[in-house]
Amino acid sequence: MDITTIVSQLKAQRTQIDGAIATLEGLASNGASSNGTAKSATVQTRKRGHLSAAGRKRISEMMKKRWAERRKKAAKK
Repeated sequence: MDITTIVSQLKAQRTQIDGAIATLEGLASNGASSNGTAKSATVQTRKRGHLSAAGRKRISEMMKKRWAERRKKAAKK
């Protein structure tokens, strides 16, 4: 194997390692703990949808119907 090829491969690995180190240092500076339980300050919260009153009522009625059918099946056994 040619020495210049080996040197270029080592430089490529060094670049990858430097990038990984920079990423890890960035995580550590955001307050992340070593076990990964702390959340980063840049994490976005998930937006939740909103139901109208009519939508809530419709879902409530559907669930009541479903539960009633389950009670009927359980009583038959």
